[in-house]
Amino acid sequence: MSQTKTDKAWEILFERHKIIQKVQQNGFFEIQAKEIKKVREPRLMAKFDHFSHLPKLFKENGLSILPVSRSSYIIGEFDVYEKVNYDRKIKPIRVDFPSDLITTIDPTNLYSESSALHCAHITGMMEIISGEQTLQTISGRMSSKEFDFKISTRMGTDRLISIKNSQIEIDGGYESQNQFMIVEAKNETVDDFLVRQLYYPYRLWQSKTYKEVKPVFFTYSNDIFSFFIYEFVDPSRYNSLRLVEQKDFIISHEEVELDDIIEVFHTVQSVAEPEIPFPQADSFTRVVDLLGLLVENDLSKEDITRNYAFDERQTAYYTRAGMYLGLMETYKDENRKVMFRLNRAGREIMKLKTKEKFLNLARTILSHEPFKQVLAVYFQNGSPPQKHRVVEIMKSCNLYNVNKDSTYYRRASTVMGWINWILDLPETY
Repeated sequence: MSQTKTDKAWEILFERHKIIQKVQQNGFFEIQAKEIKKVREPRLMAKFDHFSHLPKLFKENGLSILPVSRSSYIIGEFDVYEKVNYDRKIKPIRVDFPSDLITTIDPTNLYSESSALHCAHITGMMEIISGEQTLQTISGRMSSKEFDFKISTRMGTDRLISIKNSQIEIDGGYESQNQFMIVEAKNETVDDFLVRQLYYPYRLWQSKTYKEVKPVFFTYSNDIFSFFIYEFVDPSRYNSLRLVEQKDFIISHEEVELDDIIEVFHTVQSVAEPEIPFPQADSFTRVVDLLGLLVENDLSKEDITRNYAFDERQTAYYTRAGMYLGLMETYKDENRKVMFRLNRAGREIMKLKTKEKFLNLARTILSHEPFKQVLAVYFQNGSPPQKHRVVEIMKSCNLYNVNKDSTYYRRASTVMGWINWILDLPETY
């Protein structure tokens, strides 16, 4: 895999400051922002919202990095991420959008974190979570003030870290009679998140209000608002985060029925296989996330990898998937950098209401013969076909540049993943 600019810059710093040796000797290494800036901008070098974003040397040596002030960071074998496991059995709670009152938020265009959070608030989701009338009171950047905490290391020991006026950012703070809810938001499905984004604000506001401070991680993905409500069992311990409950919401809409899927299956027109690599992107939910990110901005491969929950390999797979479906395209900007954007078909689909949007995405998938034929076998047998049968179907469909059996079997997982996404639509929506 190619090295990123951040990987190369950290290689220089690791060598220059003998960081691995210092961590082995002392258990940590503190580095000044001005030292980082000698090779690259610190904001690009020290903010890794997901484990997949960590530079190569950090991953290889079990290291992570945390800010300890406005001008310094600590590197060590710290356990800083929390895995996110979505409970797909949860049926989303339906809420009404007050369209007779609100004209400045479009519930079919919630592709930024702030618009998704504002929509969640005005539709009463925050009040359902807190059980009390809730008002938004804060958001944005602020100082952490000073506090100490214990953090677990990879070896199972604890280290004491002191924070002094580190910069923090809160996506949304919501106050009710007895609670103050701090929300960290992402507009995509994620595998994990950086606990610091909840812990530092939690410690700041716990010292400033007598009310219960409730840390909440929020994702908006595929039209579903997912809230993970946590507690810090021991406020002085970074790793004492415990999930209390997950609550999912969706804005009320016409439901997707199995008959709708069957109608799409029977009426879809097949298209010729494009001269684009057949997708290796098992989660169609992530494909929809990527399409949603491109509603707001055109993005380069580096933008997608650096700012969202995709690693470099996934970025390549999922951008190709969007192009295979005929919903995305590339162009070169004024600096000759390759950029991804939604094409006209992609934009038209992504601005539709929930039911129409997902049925049109299903139609786009099923317009490709491998997917349609696999679904036909599924309907015929009442159960998913075996992988070897999926491969047989794929081999009969004249796929572009797929030659090896091993490649067919890997791609078969994508076919089944996307078919399962289609068949799950009536359960979810």
